[in-house]
Amino acid sequence: MKKKVVLIDGNSIAYRAFFALPLLNNDKGIHTNAVYGFTMMLMRILEEEKPTHMLVAFDAGKTTFRHKTFGEYKGGRQKTPPELSEQFPFIRELLDNLQISRYELENYEADDIIGTLAKEADVDGAEVRVISGDRDLIQLVSEHTSVLITRKGITEVDEYTPETLFEKLSLQPDQIIDMKGLMGDPSDNIPGVPGVGEKTAIKLLKEFGTIEKLYENLGSVSGKKLKEKLEEHEQQALMSKELATIYREAPITLHLQDIEYKGYEQEAVIPLFKQLGFNSLLDKFQLPGEVAETVLDELSFTVVEEVNENILRSGSSIIVEVQEENYHGAEVQGFGITNETGSYFIPAEAGLNSERFREWLADDSVKKSTFDVKRAIVALKWKGLELRGIDFDLLLAAYLLDPSETDKDFRAVAKMKDAHAVKSDEEVYGKGAKRAVPNQEVLSEHVARKSRVLYEVKESFVLELKKNEQYGLFTNLELPLSRVLGEMEYMGVKVDTNRLLRMGEDLSVQLQAIEKDIHELAGSEFNINSPKQLGVILFDKLNLPVFKKTKTGYSTSADVLEKLIDHHEIVPKILHYRQLGKLYSTYIEGLLKVVHSDSSKIHTRFQQALTQTGRLSSTEPNLQNIPIRLEEGRKIREAFIPSQEGWVIFAADYSQIELRVLAHIAKDKGLMDAFLQDMDVHTKTAMDVFGVNQDEVTSNMRRQAKAVNFGIVYGISDYGLSQNLGITRKAAADFIETYFRSFPGVKEYMDSIVQEAKQAGYVTTLLNRRRYIPEITSRNFNLRSFAERTAMNTPIQGSAADIIKQAMIVMFERLQEEKLTARLLLQVHDELIFEAPKEEIEKLEKLVPEVMEHAVELSVPLKVDYSYGPTWYDAK
Repeated sequence: MKKKVVLIDGNSIAYRAFFALPLLNNDKGIHTNAVYGFTMMLMRILEEEKPTHMLVAFDAGKTTFRHKTFGEYKGGRQKTPPELSEQFPFIRELLDNLQISRYELENYEADDIIGTLAKEADVDGAEVRVISGDRDLIQLVSEHTSVLITRKGITEVDEYTPETLFEKLSLQPDQIIDMKGLMGDPSDNIPGVPGVGEKTAIKLLKEFGTIEKLYENLGSVSGKKLKEKLEEHEQQALMSKELATIYREAPITLHLQDIEYKGYEQEAVIPLFKQLGFNSLLDKFQLPGEVAETVLDELSFTVVEEVNENILRSGSSIIVEVQEENYHGAEVQGFGITNETGSYFIPAEAGLNSERFREWLADDSVKKSTFDVKRAIVALKWKGLELRGIDFDLLLAAYLLDPSETDKDFRAVAKMKDAHAVKSDEEVYGKGAKRAVPNQEVLSEHVARKSRVLYEVKESFVLELKKNEQYGLFTNLELPLSRVLGEMEYMGVKVDTNRLLRMGEDLSVQLQAIEKDIHELAGSEFNINSPKQLGVILFDKLNLPVFKKTKTGYSTSADVLEKLIDHHEIVPKILHYRQLGKLYSTYIEGLLKVVHSDSSKIHTRFQQALTQTGRLSSTEPNLQNIPIRLEEGRKIREAFIPSQEGWVIFAADYSQIELRVLAHIAKDKGLMDAFLQDMDVHTKTAMDVFGVNQDEVTSNMRRQAKAVNFGIVYGISDYGLSQNLGITRKAAADFIETYFRSFPGVKEYMDSIVQEAKQAGYVTTLLNRRRYIPEITSRNFNLRSFAERTAMNTPIQGSAADIIKQAMIVMFERLQEEKLTARLLLQVHDELIFEAPKEEIEKLEKLVPEVMEHAVELSVPLKVDYSYGPTWYDAK
């Protein structure tokens, strides 16, 4: 079989992927867009090219042998953004797991490694495919070697062979270095001959062949000015050609036989994909129903058809088995109980119909352990049962001990204490379309096993929580919060479906009007939602500049349209059309789909054991993510109404809670003074950073100060701030430096928390929530830098999350103590949403701020703003 060698320019492709895709993060906050793009490209290559030999080459460092020739070589390049740098270790790990060879060589570039191996493969008669985002490698094109250059993205490529190269540039492969010598290359800081561009260079080479021949016949060059430039910069042109020439005799220590590619094992890649959150790629690997069989020990348990007093003991573990992910209104499959008398399975009907069992479940004095108490509370409430007396939740305990663990299946959680004697739910129920309830024999054993394992591991989890000084956080915050969240979820929030439908009709009318305007501006009718048809209109008919192409034509992605926004009035209308279209499909049709048929309410699910910072998230639907930038988006909140006549929606939110937490933790005098004096903190920051008086602060100064204030909280880099403010990275870096000079206490906190994290291996919030940061002592600079930013941010963001959780618990209790009928409905970031009768508003105006502002006492005051109205939209 003929050899097929694929050689990839690793740095170039990683850069392309990073800038082609938006900044993506996994659940641990690690940026993943470059790794994801790189992975997608590799998968496509493996599938389409089917290489027999493969290598990814990387640059080993900033200095190469070319710097001896020209010290300013690549001198104009900006520093690699830290958001990209931190991804290179994962790219290397990915290659190792895929069993793809990688190589770098001190003093040489990736191009030289590729050029050397391509030459060896060419001599061997192998077919060679070189893949890069850098056109320098086109010089490697030969009879056996083709070069694929990625365009702006990473999936679309231009292929260069000797024929296509001549067709596009009228040059032979070995003339590429001559072209570079004449025209230079700003990206590599190769000077070339000033004033000579690509067209002139190609024209000269078509006439003279090489730079050397050109200078031998300089008198034959037409054009006095051109001749003078060439004559003046002869040595520079020859040096530029030398710099552009790929060295094909690099002293590499591996050869063709060393980069043979034999494929990879899925098992080696899956853990990394899970870590990075590449779920779409995992779905391709793990076929529905394809799970490993777990070997189990024998379990003695009893199936209880009629509940008796003997099994209803205090200190029991109780499993409420619900197989559906969305447990609102879901069927209960049965109950598992274990205590000192043994393990039992109670079929659903036997449990639900037993008055004594219902009493035992609801008895707050009878202590019980469970797994995912909120899920159990809500599922039973839909069946008319109460679950009380829970003093231990295995899911929440595991979450506090290791918030980075993403697998929340019972078996995965139990394995934290080496408890393996239970199958995963996926093994028992299946996956995807094949998911189904097994026969009673299999089901009963699975549920009974869960209760047995839960009973056995409880003590070790409690001991570790106490050892970590987190038992108080567990019992005083997370456990009581789970009941509050359960009540909120079951209560749901009322939705005016008729109003949603009317909004949908209004959006349809707006979409039709915008569509008409777009067609008039285009001069013809076409399908705006068709990228192909839209591309023809924009780039062929209206002749707008082309920034990116795809396999099927022109790219009309959002980033392309943003660049075109000032070129033609049709572009902002298209962007607005898309925004309204998304509102219609995602938030009008989407919300209508999840209105519960029995309650006419939306019952979201709050994820309590998900984020590493402790923040809550909301799913099915995500009510924390309803868009509010567009007025049409904000108006969607008009559909959220009180559940009773004469009631209103009351909303209260913390003002700048994370900055107040930062002031408390950092003890920075300037920041504390701003809050103690009730100043606008962004104005105060602008005054200090720009060195102006309060009345001299402009709106733009305040905007920049606000971006820095919140950016500092999230450990923002100069690259990130430059993107947010639309300024250069140097200006952004200067801004951050000035900020730290103005607020030295913040800088001192940032430095000290990093040192604490290095010593302890974790950071904590004000209520002792932990986040482990093992990368903080990594020898890899990029991983360590990311870990340091995480260490700075987590105590701030996590403490803010703990504060609002504490406020929710106290608020829930106070509403009952005050005998108010007002209800807590939603938590959205730093905001709590209630519904209440109008006559209780006066009490809420005092009670809610009092509770929220004193949920946790800080050295600066917490401040709460509130409002109310007939809808969520009006409560702003």
